[in-house]
Amino acid sequence: MLAEGGMPMRCFAVVGPSQTGKSTLVEKLGALEGGGKKNASPSGLNLCTFEYGGEAWCALDTPGSVEAIAHAQNALLASDACILCVSPAPEEAVLAAPYLRVIEASGTPCIIFVNRIDEPRGRIRDVIAALQDYAGHTLVLRQVPIREGETIVGSVDLISERAWRYREGQTSNLVALPKDVTEREQEARTELLEHLSEFDDWLLEELIEDREPDGAALYSIATRILKENRITPVFIGSAGHGNGMQRLMKALRHEAPPVEALRDRLAAAAGADIAAITFHAFHRQNIGKTVLGRALGEIKQAAALGEGGLGTLQDPIASRPIANGLLAPGEVFASVKSDRLPIPALLAVGTTFPPPDWTAPPSPMLERILVPSNERDETKLSSALAKIAETDRGLRLSQEEGTGAYLISIQGLLHLREVARTLSDVFHIVVEDQPPSPVYRETVSRPSEVHYRHRKQTGGAGQFADVKLGVHPNGRGDGFSFAEVVKGGAVPRNFIPAVEAGAREAMDKGPLGFGVIDVGVTLTDGQHHAVDSSEYAFRTAAKMGARQAMAQAAPVLMQPIARVEIHIPSVYTGGLVQIVSALKGQVLGFDRDEAAKGWDTFRALIPASTLEDLARSLRSATQGIGYFSKAFDHFEEVYGKEADAIVAAHGQHMAHGQ
Repeated sequence: MLAEGGMPMRCFAVVGPSQTGKSTLVEKLGALEGGGKKNASPSGLNLCTFEYGGEAWCALDTPGSVEAIAHAQNALLASDACILCVSPAPEEAVLAAPYLRVIEASGTPCIIFVNRIDEPRGRIRDVIAALQDYAGHTLVLRQVPIREGETIVGSVDLISERAWRYREGQTSNLVALPKDVTEREQEARTELLEHLSEFDDWLLEELIEDREPDGAALYSIATRILKENRITPVFIGSAGHGNGMQRLMKALRHEAPPVEALRDRLAAAAGADIAAITFHAFHRQNIGKTVLGRALGEIKQAAALGEGGLGTLQDPIASRPIANGLLAPGEVFASVKSDRLPIPALLAVGTTFPPPDWTAPPSPMLERILVPSNERDETKLSSALAKIAETDRGLRLSQEEGTGAYLISIQGLLHLREVARTLSDVFHIVVEDQPPSPVYRETVSRPSEVHYRHRKQTGGAGQFADVKLGVHPNGRGDGFSFAEVVKGGAVPRNFIPAVEAGAREAMDKGPLGFGVIDVGVTLTDGQHHAVDSSEYAFRTAAKMGARQAMAQAAPVLMQPIARVEIHIPSVYTGGLVQIVSALKGQVLGFDRDEAAKGWDTFRALIPASTLEDLARSLRSATQGIGYFSKAFDHFEEVYGKEADAIVAAHGQHMAHGQ
């Protein structure tokens, strides 16, 4: 799609927390010159194409849930610039922290839009100050509000110094600068010019010489600085009332970089020329996988991009074939029947490059077992989950240890509902979910010895093996060990490997009903029969003897301990100590997160059985922002009533065949 004059399509992402008015903002921007065309993905990303200023535009409206932040990351990968939509309440600035984090990591030029300023919820300068706590780039206010009492009725552009009064549903009126705004306007303009002069020697000289810089030159400097991603300009308005839309769209048109800048940035990251990007995908009933991408140059339908070609190209809004099978530079497209296209990815001629590291979504915090309501869907479920995982990098698939049930790792409960909806609507598989059981183990706490004789006479060749075994605890993490000190050939050498094999088999299930770890077995003596002894007999004797010895060696239940790294805005760090302590965890410490301003990395050891409680408490304590990654660290003893309850529950679980 090319606008009149043949200009390449321009694309921007709109990101930000829920309830900040992102979708309304996209709708109003698209309607500035006659209305846009919209299309919603089943997976939450909305597209809006429109024309403005004689150019074709595509807005990528991303979901606001932190659990869906991967959609925002992928949209940034395909965008020339982005708008971060934020609340006018200073205390809600922290909700934008995850989006500032991914924007900074991506290197995408950004404009912040303080929306819903018709709601008197604080001063704009306080909003900027609160946001700056999480932004590595300097935030520079480009407009100041005109107030009547507590109501904002207009704004002043700090470069042109022209004042505009809002009109409901209409373009703003140019008015004289109100006298009561003059002092604040001069203060904010001076601050703006000082920030701009840090990146322009001419402007710095003008300010030093106390000369008034030309407005056109200032706009030119602001445009260059945004394209170079040096600062982040901040605009204000109210999308719901159509206020500030023209000014915001003009800033995008004149100051956001063209698609060539994105192509150069991605080429530098990949070390090769990149022809297109894939950034989103979803599954549709009877159609299969649809991939959304963006051309970075002119592309023909038959172009051998990636490792399997682009598939059938369509307009992403109208779902009609692309005219002449030709993609214009910057154009957003849909590719159907393109199962071999990964998401997201950088496509070059004949090859595919992985996306930059910053596109990796946060580690999933929750795990669930999925069980199909209809047993006949058991096989279908595996295939369907694999297809969903191809389009959802925030989802991880595995199987539960012991049961082999389908285990999914998801970002949260909203993410879980999205996966279940896709399974039902697209693949016609209804599932139930349940939390997985923690992986407990057991060990022994003292040495024990046993003399075990295996004898069986069945009429033919008999079975005979006699072993004396010692069982003892090993050090934590040392695992299983076997030794023998047999003298005089009491147990022939060719049968000793069978004894070791039987002892190992005994570790599969101990007296408490769990796998056994960190136990040593020693063969001290035994007897054999010249005819009836065999490897099978000695393996059986060792297995049964080791189990008997472990039952006498004071078995102890062991629970898995996970090492977690919690990523959290610094304002919430103090509350984590109480959360970890309540979960019987151990605080290891915290440091400033070098990858994101205003964030901490908090480290702790907690029982793996409490990870879901940690996820729930963390979401509650941080307004849904904090997240953690986890890894197994070690096993630790569990005693008393807690251990008794776990063993009893496990026994009931096994008795029911679950």
